[in-house]
Amino acid sequence: MSGRGGARGFRGIADPGAPPERPDTRGPLRYIWWLVRRQRGRVLAGACYGSAWSVALTLPPYLLARAVDDGLAAGDTGALLAWTGALLGAGAVTAWLSITRHRTMTRVRMDGAFRTVRVLTEHIGRLGATLAGRASSGEVLTAGFTDAARIADVLTITGPGVGSVLAYGVVAVLLLRISPLLAVVVLLGVPLLALLVGPPLARLRGAETAYRERQGTLAARLVDLAEGLRVLRAFGGGAGFAARYRTGSRELLDRGLRVGAVTSWVEALTAGLPAVFLAVVTWLAARLAVRGEITTGELAAVYGYVAVLVVPVAFFIEGAHSLTHGVVAARRVLALLRLAPAHADPAQGRPAPPVPAPLHDPETGVTLAPGRFTALVSARPAETAALVERFTGLTPSSVTWDG
Repeated sequence: MSGRGGARGFRGIADPGAPPERPDTRGPLRYIWWLVRRQRGRVLAGACYGSAWSVALTLPPYLLARAVDDGLAAGDTGALLAWTGALLGAGAVTAWLSITRHRTMTRVRMDGAFRTVRVLTEHIGRLGATLAGRASSGEVLTAGFTDAARIADVLTITGPGVGSVLAYGVVAVLLLRISPLLAVVVLLGVPLLALLVGPPLARLRGAETAYRERQGTLAARLVDLAEGLRVLRAFGGGAGFAARYRTGSRELLDRGLRVGAVTSWVEALTAGLPAVFLAVVTWLAARLAVRGEITTGELAAVYGYVAVLVVPVAFFIEGAHSLTHGVVAARRVLALLRLAPAHADPAQGRPAPPVPAPLHDPETGVTLAPGRFTALVSARPAETAALVERFTGLTPSSVTWDG
């Protein structure tokens, strides 16, 4: 991306010119943690902005309660204007924090996605020709696009997720000052919501894993179909291959519908449970206000606090959802990163001859003279490709360099 603005926008994000990196491949969660550690400064900034934004969301209900009790109820115009001005100022600060948090977390996600693509590309380059027989082209493409994006989405937990935990504690403390009963309901209600979402998320993880495996298989079949279409048609095998692809596509559709069914429950719980929780706490607060145990301003504050609490609750559920997708995607990426090249360390090979020397392949009798441009032509391209792999050391051979 060119231009001064573009340079600022992408500064410090997975520089492709940096030395190769060695990710932690011991498990999906360890790999995600490695992505966090590679940009710890940016993640820490996102956590700070997210925490400040989440806490700032609790200010408007408090300021509104003061405006109602000290201004409207007391008939004090000056106090009403002062608290209203403070409410507007808090809204402006919250909006700025929200924009800054979102921009920071966007950079965090972009760095995670680009870094995953980069380590995959570097590792595939090291694998060379040995990749062909161990992973399909469709699997590699899916890992570099879909899986990298889903892993990057998990990194959002480091920003709003941390802030949501802090906002949850702040709201509980504020409610404790108004009514211990409401504070207990909030402290027990949020963990209960997490328990209710747990079983659908576990089912979603299993359905996602099966879908992802089938998706990679079908993508590989599509690549094979595109690469060998002319040959298949020449031998009359195009119709049979297309029929197998349609069958696999229907099976993938069925698995996708299973994933969609579980996802719909998770999405419904994400939207519905916080609303039900808000209704329960508001009903309890209204009963307390009718009995005179809390003031009208405190009732408005309780509604505002619990409405604010819907945000961290939604982030908790959304974060768990993203983590489920991310763990499945990380497993597929690690399956590629754990493939070992044919030669673990090319630098540990035999020493080069002291002077320019020819390369000779005893299997075909081809000799490449030093300092000369040689073109390899064959009626069967596969033989030429195999010869190049032997000459470059990508496959075991008896090729000699200066005898």
